[in-house]
Amino acid sequence: MTVAPSPVSPQAGDYDRADWASGFRNVGVELSDVAIQASHGTIPSELQGTLYRNGPGRLERGGHWVHHPFDGDGMITALRFEDGGVRLSNRFIRTEGWLAEEKAGKPLYRGVFGTQKPGGPLANAFDLRLKNIANTHVVRLGDDLLALWEASSPHALDPDSLETRGLTLLDGVLKPGEAFSAHPRFDPGHHGQERMVTFGVKTGPRSTVRLLEFAVADDPATGVKAGQLLSERSDSFKGFAFLHDFAITPNWAVFLQNAIAFNPLPFVLGQKGAAQCLASKPGGQAQFWLVPRDSGAYAGQEPRIIPAPEGFVFHHVNAWEERDELVLTSIFYADFPTIGPDMDFRAIDFNQIPEGLLERCTIDLTSGSVQSERLSERCCEFAMVNPACQGLASRYAWMAVAERETGNDPLQALKKLDLVTGEQQVWSAAPRGFVSEPVMVPRPATAGAPAPAEDDGWVLCVIWNGARCASDLVILDAASMAEVAVLELPLAIPYGLHGSFVEG
Repeated sequence: MTVAPSPVSPQAGDYDRADWASGFRNVGVELSDVAIQASHGTIPSELQGTLYRNGPGRLERGGHWVHHPFDGDGMITALRFEDGGVRLSNRFIRTEGWLAEEKAGKPLYRGVFGTQKPGGPLANAFDLRLKNIANTHVVRLGDDLLALWEASSPHALDPDSLETRGLTLLDGVLKPGEAFSAHPRFDPGHHGQERMVTFGVKTGPRSTVRLLEFAVADDPATGVKAGQLLSERSDSFKGFAFLHDFAITPNWAVFLQNAIAFNPLPFVLGQKGAAQCLASKPGGQAQFWLVPRDSGAYAGQEPRIIPAPEGFVFHHVNAWEERDELVLTSIFYADFPTIGPDMDFRAIDFNQIPEGLLERCTIDLTSGSVQSERLSERCCEFAMVNPACQGLASRYAWMAVAERETGNDPLQALKKLDLVTGEQQVWSAAPRGFVSEPVMVPRPATAGAPAPAEDDGWVLCVIWNGARCASDLVILDAASMAEVAVLELPLAIPYGLHGSFVEG
C-alpha cells in the first residue's frame, strides 16, 4: 500500500477479480469489545471516539444469494478509539425481517434491488412487502444510534453494546413505515446550534419532500434535548422523485431531482425489484429543488426550481453560498447505473457501467442559470469534506477512487483533492486492497492554541484485503495522505456503505 502525489496510471484489469469478488460474503461472527493492535505504525492518541460503519453483512441465506449487495441485511461495526488503543465490536441489526429469515433459514422477502424469493415470478408476483434491512448508514442522535434505510423507519441501537432496541418513530415525529433518509447532514452550527438535517420522500406523480431538523446536543438554556425536533416543512413537486442524498447551506436544503421514470409493473408482476424499474427518462429534465431552511434568511418562502445539468447523481459532496450564487459539488454519472435481472453482481463488466465523476455546479439564484465544471476525470465515490465545513466553502475533499486515472474500476485508492488548485494526493491499496467510504476526522482543537487547519486530522477507512480475505482499518494523515497506522481486523467485513465518527 502506497501514497503518491501523482501516481502512475496502471492498465485496466491490473486488479485480481477474485480478490475483489472475495469481499462479497456473509459475516459469521459477532465480536464484543475485542482489543486491536496496530500491525503497522502507531494509533494517534488524540483520536478519541468511535467509528461506526454500516453495510450488508449477510448476502446469502439457505443457499440463495441476494441479486445485489444493497439487498443484504445490515450489520454495524464499531471501532472505539481510546488512549491510543482500539476495540472492535460488530452486531447484526435485529430487524423483523432478519429475525424471521434467520428462523426460517431461507429468504422470505423480495429485495428493492432485484433479490427474489425462491419460486420464480409466480412466488414473487403481487408480494409488495419490503424488508427494512437497516443497512445504509449509522449516526448518533441523542441516546440512540440510528441504523438507517431510506425506504422506512430507522432502527434504534444501544451506542455501546450495539444491541437492537427496535424501530423508532423518533417520539412521534414519524408515522409507521414513513420514509426517512439514510443521508442526514450535520449542520456544524450555522445559526448557533448544531443540527441534524434530514428528509423523507413520498413519491408519486407528485412527490412530497419533508424536511426535518433535529437538535444534536442538549441546550440547558432553552431546555431543548438532543434528538428533539426543531423544525419541519413539507413541499410538493411535480414528478417522481428519486432522492438518495442532498446538501445543505445555512439557508438552503439542496436536492437534485434526477430525470428518472418509474414503471412499477415489472415489480408488481414479480419480474424485477423496485429499483430495477427505474430508468433515465428520455428527454427528461433534471431539476434542482432549493428548499429554504426554517433557520435561514428565506424561511417560509416557496422552494426555487432550477433546471439542472444532464446526468445522474447519488451523492453530493458539499454546498455553500457566494453572494447570489449557490455552489454545489456532486458526483455525476452519465446514466443511472443498475444491475439487470440476469446479471451476477460478482461478474459485472466495469467497462459497461458509467463511472462517477466529480463536478461543480454554480447556480445563479437571480437568473436561475447553472454553470457546470468537471473537477476530476478519475472515477470516484463516497466523497466528504471536513465536517466543520459542511455548508461552507471548503478547499479540500477526500474520496474513494479507482486506481487508474481514467475509466471505471473497483475503488482501490483514497484521494485528497484541493478543490481550488486541483492538486491531488493519493494513497493506494492496490493491487490487492479495495477501499470503502473514507471518514475524515478533524484534529480536536486545543484551548489557547490556533484553530486546526481544514485538512488537519485523519482519514479512517475500512479496507478489504484480498491477500488475507479479511478487513483492515487504515488511518491516514488527512493533510499528506501518508499512512499513520494499519490495523488488521479479526473480521471479514463485506463492502460497506456509510459510516460516521462520534467523538468522546
